[in-house]
Amino acid sequence: MHVAFGILLMIVTVIAMELVAYAMHRWIMHGPGWFLHKSHHAPSGKLEANDLYGLIFAAPSVLLIYGGLNLGWPDWTVWVGAGVAAYGLIYFGFHDVIVHKRLPHRLVPRSRYLKRIVQAHRLHHAVESREGAVSFGFIWAPPPEKLKAELDKGRLRAPAGR
Repeated sequence: MHVAFGILLMIVTVIAMELVAYAMHRWIMHGPGWFLHKSHHAPSGKLEANDLYGLIFAAPSVLLIYGGLNLGWPDWTVWVGAGVAAYGLIYFGFHDVIVHKRLPHRLVPRSRYLKRIVQAHRLHHAVESREGAVSFGFIWAPPPEKLKAELDKGRLRAPAGR
C-alpha cells in the first residue's frame, strides 16, 4: 500500500472514530455500560472505573497493528489501527488533559474551537445520571447555545467546576 493512501486511511479512521465514540458514549456508556461510566459523572480521585474504557477501546487498535505487522494481515489494518490509536491520543489530550486537567498543565484554551469543546463537555457533566445528558462527541461538539437549550428543557443546570 502506498504511504500516502495509508496516511489518508488513517485520517479517515480518526474522523470515523468520532462517530464510533459518539455512539459508544451515548448508547453504551450511558446505557448498559453505565456501571463503569457513572464514576466519571461523580466527583472522584485520579483513577475512575471509567478509565477501563481506555483499555477496552485500545484493544482493537493494538490488535489491528499487531496483526498487520506480525500476523500477515493486510496493510490497511496497520493504518486503521494507527488511526484508532491517534484518535485515542487526541481524546486523551482533549478530554483528560485539557477538559478535566487530570495531568498538571498551564494550558488555557483560547481558540474558539477548544473553548467550544470544553464548554460542551462541561454541559455534558451537568447531568450526573445516565439520562438527560447532552453532547456525546469528543472532537466535535454542537454549539453551546443548542446544548443549553436542551438542558433547559429538562430544567438542568451545569454544576460549577466539572
